[in-house]
Amino acid sequence: MTIHIGAAPGEIAETVLMPGDPYRARWAAETFLTDAKLVNEVRGMLGFTGTYKGERVTIQGSGMGMPSLSIYANELISDYNAQTLIRIGSCGGMQPHVAVRDVVLAMSATTITSPSSVIFRDINFAPTASYDLLAAAVEAAKAKGVKTHVGSIYSSDVFYAERPDLDEQMVRHGILGVEMEAAELYTLAARHGRRALAVLTVSDHLQTGEALPSEDREKTFGDMVEIALDAAFA
Repeated sequence: MTIHIGAAPGEIAETVLMPGDPYRARWAAETFLTDAKLVNEVRGMLGFTGTYKGERVTIQGSGMGMPSLSIYANELISDYNAQTLIRIGSCGGMQPHVAVRDVVLAMSATTITSPSSVIFRDINFAPTASYDLLAAAVEAAKAKGVKTHVGSIYSSDVFYAERPDLDEQMVRHGILGVEMEAAELYTLAARHGRRALAVLTVSDHLQTGEALPSEDREKTFGDMVEIALDAAFA
């Protein structure tokens, strides 16, 4: 048990999927895992452990933003020995060819700042996914016939941004989508020698204004969950 995770020793699997929304964690566990058991509900941040095709998996909510994810990822790694951490979440599309409901596999994550920024001082560290997970996710998506994009994303520390000039530069430099957690996850994984990936469903689009309702964001992102699970055990 840690400050933010109430699971007992042995209740967290070495493979952890991390949605931001705790209700998405519950939906994914009930939908894709066998014998899913609630192992954490501290502060309402639900976590479940079960099996997927015979492999143990934990699905643990991370909350919104890099500071929140950093808390859970640090405790999962340091106290529960998590080895593979895969973010399953939503993102806003930024390129014209990236449509709502498409899946984005984040090869790298640009950010202005993160909880880890202070330790690098003058260095602009480049957080990237673990290649073996990324490659396995590409194959899993192909097998499912899911429209998928692989490339760079932007991890923002604000949801209601007021920098249209920054968005313009992200689009200009090929950023596929924007979300709020992956850069810190990738940095922590690099620091601790763990595997990490972000598998994201496009829930809205910054250029077209199209957006999915909250219920769809919570319960209809099954493709990305299966891609993440298949990649983890490829």
